[in-house]
Amino acid sequence: MIRRSLLVVSLLSLLTVGAAQSQSMANSLTDAERAAGWKLLFEGQTTAGWRGYLKNTVTGWQVVDGALTRAAEGGDIITTEQYRNFELALEWKIGPGGNSGVFYRAVEGPSAIYFSAPEMQVLDDALHADGQFPLTSAGSNYGLHPAPRGVVRPVGEWNAVRIVVQGNQVEHWLNGRLIVRYRLQSHEWKALVAGSKFAQWKEYGQAAEGYIGLQDHGDWVAFRSIRIRVLP
Repeated sequence: MIRRSLLVVSLLSLLTVGAAQSQSMANSLTDAERAAGWKLLFEGQTTAGWRGYLKNTVTGWQVVDGALTRAAEGGDIITTEQYRNFELALEWKIGPGGNSGVFYRAVEGPSAIYFSAPEMQVLDDALHADGQFPLTSAGSNYGLHPAPRGVVRPVGEWNAVRIVVQGNQVEHWLNGRLIVRYRLQSHEWKALVAGSKFAQWKEYGQAAEGYIGLQDHGDWVAFRSIRIRVLP
């Protein structure tokens, strides 16, 4: 029942929101989206609603042409609010050879956000070395669940993302296609974690609620139309 409900939620949202939005529609919600419970996490003008991981303010990130952009070294940033069950949607554009990511259910305390938070990889698959491997290519659940080839768009184009988290069930959508589905705390997930670098971090994937995060991996990356709706 959970898997079926997640699929219905995602398909309905795809119908109402669409894939990559035009510049004029970015960072906005339609009346139908508001009625469905969506809210903006980024309004396209300021960094309000965000702060640095383990920080009180945002540094290194700027709003450029309506996009939340990693412009200089500043570290990962997180939402000021935490979320348990949700559907997150956004668009990203990466620079040549660039690397970034979208974290979810992150908790503060560990010195790095990835010690606790699963990550949807953001990457230039064509030029970055991680793009050679499905487990670390764009859209993957980084290091654990692979992403298929031929879905990510090239450098210079916006990619549309949707991450659905309900209970322990997680889905990654990229450019209108469901590419990753997994269940936190399942036997499969525990085995994958045990065989990965995440095994050394006891907080990894344990939180039932946490922050949404955007990664500063040292490369240029931009995000826009960041929006979320809480699920039961």
